[in-house]
Amino acid sequence: MRRRARVRRLGVSVLPLFLIAAAFPSVASADPAPPTAGSTLTKSVRGVSSPAGHGETPTWVVAYEDRATTAGPATITDPVGAGQTYQPGSLHVPPGWTPSWSTDGSTYTTTEPASGTVAVRALDPRSGSDATSASGLLTPPVQALATATGGDGFTPILQRTPNGTLQAWNVFHHLGAPTPKLVCSDLGTGQRCPGGPWPRPLNTAPGPLGTGATGDIASTLTPQYVRDPAKSSTVYYPAVTAASIGVGCLDLAAAANCGYWPLLATGGSPSAVNSLSGLVESGGNLYGVATTGTVVCWTLSTHAACAGQPYAPIVRPSGDRPGSGDLMYGALDVVAGKVFASSSYPGLGQPDLGCFDPATNAACAGWASPRPTGPAGNYTYNAYTAFGTDGTPAGVCSTTNGTTDVTTCFTLDGSPLATPATMANLPGGVLAFNPEVVTDPAGHQRSYLPVWGGPYAGAAICHDWTTATACAGLPVPITHPGVAGGATRDYGYSFDAPTGCLIGLGDAGVLFSMDPATGASPCLRSGAQVTLEPGEFYCDGGSGHVQGYGVARLTGITPANVDLAASRVTVVDQAGAVVANPGFAPDGSVDLSGVSAAAHTSLTVTTTLVLKSSADFAGGNQPQLVVDFAGDAPQVCFRTAISTDCSVSSVSDTATGTDPTGTFTSGTVTLPVAPGASCTPVVTVEKEICTSASAAKCGPGGSGAWAKQAPVGILGLLDATAYWRITVTDHGPVGISGTHVVDSVEPSCQAVAAFSLEPGQSKQVYCSTHALLNLFPITNQAKVSYTPANAPAGTPPSYSAWSSAKACSLLCLL
Repeated sequence: MRRRARVRRLGVSVLPLFLIAAAFPSVASADPAPPTAGSTLTKSVRGVSSPAGHGETPTWVVAYEDRATTAGPATITDPVGAGQTYQPGSLHVPPGWTPSWSTDGSTYTTTEPASGTVAVRALDPRSGSDATSASGLLTPPVQALATATGGDGFTPILQRTPNGTLQAWNVFHHLGAPTPKLVCSDLGTGQRCPGGPWPRPLNTAPGPLGTGATGDIASTLTPQYVRDPAKSSTVYYPAVTAASIGVGCLDLAAAANCGYWPLLATGGSPSAVNSLSGLVESGGNLYGVATTGTVVCWTLSTHAACAGQPYAPIVRPSGDRPGSGDLMYGALDVVAGKVFASSSYPGLGQPDLGCFDPATNAACAGWASPRPTGPAGNYTYNAYTAFGTDGTPAGVCSTTNGTTDVTTCFTLDGSPLATPATMANLPGGVLAFNPEVVTDPAGHQRSYLPVWGGPYAGAAICHDWTTATACAGLPVPITHPGVAGGATRDYGYSFDAPTGCLIGLGDAGVLFSMDPATGASPCLRSGAQVTLEPGEFYCDGGSGHVQGYGVARLTGITPANVDLAASRVTVVDQAGAVVANPGFAPDGSVDLSGVSAAAHTSLTVTTTLVLKSSADFAGGNQPQLVVDFAGDAPQVCFRTAISTDCSVSSVSDTATGTDPTGTFTSGTVTLPVAPGASCTPVVTVEKEICTSASAAKCGPGGSGAWAKQAPVGILGLLDATAYWRITVTDHGPVGISGTHVVDSVEPSCQAVAAFSLEPGQSKQVYCSTHALLNLFPITNQAKVSYTPANAPAGTPPSYSAWSSAKACSLLCLL
């Protein structure tokens, strides 16, 4: 049934499609239920022919026609039928549905067991009028939130869950290995994320996050993080263990450690490896700088150290006193593919800036020695990109602090570069950290530099590279009086594209939001990002399910509370190409019907909303962004393996469902199973003639003897009668039924009633041929027709080989 898409909520997590044999048509599909007011399920089986064979793996498909008009959960339950075994990893549910498995048919878990699954289930937490849509929560204006005790977090790492919840993860910096230091906060609710207690330790071994002081990874002073380009929920961070420095891994989606890779052993003298700076990515490699100034390198694609690393130092050492456990004072930046690093030692020598060229694995041309960035005694926590007025990278800067704060910039070849006026006159004692770069709606490139110390209890300095001035409309500095009394002690900001807000964190351990356009905290904006992949709603291997895209719309929010003219919508496809930048209609909807579903198999819709009021987010209301398409009923699929037991002659499957319309069933689909070679009986026939002169010895139970050929003269002695014995044996492995004797000469042999045999059984049939002419010999042959046990209805009979015996006369001697 083809439908016009209607709006409903479905989450956006996507599970991968499992492979099915699409070359085979659907077989044994249940007749669709007659139209009713309630929802329906339609069952079919794919991937095998009918009848199927033992050991084959059919794909069971159930299509869910959602006819609910009120919101409520929808559940589809599908027991694994007799004679088959569920194939682990094969359950596919529509995006936003939650899969679960049961090993006893009554208790379900969302973690798939390794084996023993006897039933599967799919849950849509909120069914509606249709099932061909995806949605995400609109993030409410982010309020200030104190992080858990244990240390002060550095730059927040933002992560959206499949339903659109915005999380902020942070690692407390410069803490020893055992101490818990990882915290996750739900920015929508202002609470810790589920799965506490927080904070949790960091560990080298992959697996779920631990608890308590059980970590074996220490954090660095100025951590910088790299997200895996293939899976943004995987984050790589600079890590220090008792024996080495290297790359640590966090899986934010799974709340788990995902490994550690050592790059350089700790220790050494007179310059020791005690720690490292952050990590940055260039050309598929991650780079860091050790306290010795040495460059370390790790390859993303192979999860292995780069060939020839570590490389020669590019900056002077920082925190390299043997046995001191000192930290690296400095940061990294990538400009035009080159890696820049700052280094300093508080109170000792001058801070400097060096450059590493990944093309040569050595210092950059023009950077044979590092450049000083401030007076002796100053130190730094940053290295950041300088842009030209056209938005292209022009060089690199570092702001150092001390009695006099100094910002120094260089071009890519090491030549001096004019210092941005906004950063040139910071008061003494101000600590500055790596800025977040944001492109504003007018296309201007802006850097927001986090600062604190000196006269500032916490602030941001905004520089507009396009105008080469301080950002228009913003004070210098931007303070946050409504957050922790203004004492935020800013470390870093992360830009959240869907809301258009900066999420900040600092030495005070308080998460907060800031509007990059006004500097206001909290940031009175909202947004969501929804990815819709229509093909993921289907798993039968068929085509033609998707007819086109529909609309994106805001639900649960009052359009009058949103400045729709100032809000933005961006639509990109599966290749990351921008498809459209449509505006909102007055009702908060966006028409996507003009986008080709064939050319753009996936759409990611990002909305950035400028709010006039946050009233729609009060009282537990959860506004959403919903994106839909027109298409067939979505499907739940799984695979089973048909038993190799020869007694299985068919397998079947029946799904049931519940939603706000009531309870419904798919009906039963039965797939016949034909015996394969291992289940084909071996049947033999032995035709013999009695050689005794006594007819009494030639009947049932008679002693015979029996042979393949009667001796000369026997026919005459037996009054021209030949007595035959036919022995039928089933050698297995299955029984036979409907067994009939087929005799080419004697009809009385065929008159025997049909019989059955079990494996290993034999049956002897006796018959005779009368009035034979003694002069001529006669050869009689027989075979049997039979049906193997458990053969599907309509299976044609099988035949044994012929067996013959000869009745002889005088002519047999000729």
